[in-house]
Formats: sequence, structure tokens, C-alpha cells
Amino acid sequence: MPLTVRQLILRYTAFAVFATLANLAIQRIALEATGGRYVPALIAGTLAGLVVKFALDKRWIFYDDRGKLGVETRKFGLYALTGVGTTAIFWGSETLFWIVGETQKMREVGAVIGLVVGYVIKYQLDCRFVFVYSQAAGKGPSCSKHD
Repeated sequence: MPLTVRQLILRYTAFAVFATLANLAIQRIALEATGGRYVPALIAGTLAGLVVKFALDKRWIFYDDRGKLGVETRKFGLYALTGVGTTAIFWGSETLFWIVGETQKMREVGAVIGLVVGYVIKYQLDCRFVFVYSQAAGKGPSCSKHD
């Protein structure tokens, strides 16, 4: 059954929050493990958030059926690719706040702002380019209804 706009927004927001918390938690762990090395922590957190968000979106937003390994690999690749630009927004915001504030709290504020903006854009990209087949089968949200 298709989600209402309200259900979609609530669910997508909850998943974005969960993926963001996973991202930030892994960053903190990586910062501790690497003696405060920022770039490896940023990459590790981003990868963790990507995997968590893909799994949740695939199943609970787009109702995408599990396919063959090659199909799933392609979907994840497209999902990751749609995240390149949005990740740049996230990294830029987080890095700007880190440079200006030089505290964990400011870094995380910048991360949250960047992730919110990035996730709004990413939904549109995923809807149009990644989970197209689940939409065609009537399983996922119709992008035109949620523009």
C-alpha cells in the first residue's frame, strides 16, 4: 500500500535521523581510534550512514524487492552515486562548522544541517534514478505525487 505524503515524510525523516546517528557514532569511534584523524572518521561515518539508509529506504520507503546480486549491486552503486553530490553538501557543511567552531558539538551541528539538506535532495534523486522499477510495479512512492 502506498504511503501518504505524511507517512512518507515521517518515515523518511526517522530513517534519516537513524542513519545520521549511525554516521555520527561511527565518526566518534573512528576519531577516538585514530587519535583524532578527521578524514578517516568522516569517511567511516559516511559509509556507515550510507549502508544503513540504503537498507531502510529500499525496504520501507520504496518497497523494493530483493533481486539478484548483480541487480542489487547496481542499485547500491546508483544509490551511492546519487549520494556523491549530497555527500559533498554534508561534508562541506560539517567541515565548515568544524573549522569555524573547532568543537565536536559544532562539527555535529554542521553535519546535521548538511545531512538534512542532502537527504531532501537525495530522496528526489533516488526516486527518479535508483528505485524506478519498484515504482513502475506500483510498490514504491510515485515521485510526481511527492514533488
